[in-house]
Amino acid sequence: MAKLNINGKLLDLAVDGATPLLWALREPAGLTGTKYGCDVGICRACLVHIDGVPVKACEVTVGSLTPQQKIVTIEGLSSNASHPVQKAWLELDVAQCGYCQSGMIMAAVALLKEKPVPSDADIDAAITNLCRCGTYQRVRAAIHLAARHQDAKRSKSRRD
Repeated sequence: MAKLNINGKLLDLAVDGATPLLWALREPAGLTGTKYGCDVGICRACLVHIDGVPVKACEVTVGSLTPQQKIVTIEGLSSNASHPVQKAWLELDVAQCGYCQSGMIMAAVALLKEKPVPSDADIDAAITNLCRCGTYQRVRAAIHLAARHQDAKRSKSRRD
């Protein structure tokens, strides 16, 4: 058994400590938004956040995690796709097949947390996810749009 804090809920999962987090999320936790891509940490389709840091879930074992660490998956960003990055993705119709997109979105969220107004170079350096459909230009445009959405939201909250 492993006790993990996933998307704000403490879950007891019946998995061996050597199990990659990716499989613990997908199977016993039932959170299939985190995708299996390459299983060697190259594609980043399995990207999640652990304590706010983007991490490849295929490279982390369940036994290396504690219940105090906060794991956030794509399902944990928002319950209704209302996160600014998710909204930008939908607005610009970024996904084609969509398989890599949850990892891309998680990478974009981490980038915007670090750099609220990223340059194209910042985006290119941070978004190293592999996309077989080649949606990179739309990903870049969506990140810029999400940055504008977040800036507008911050400006509105300062006025209120």
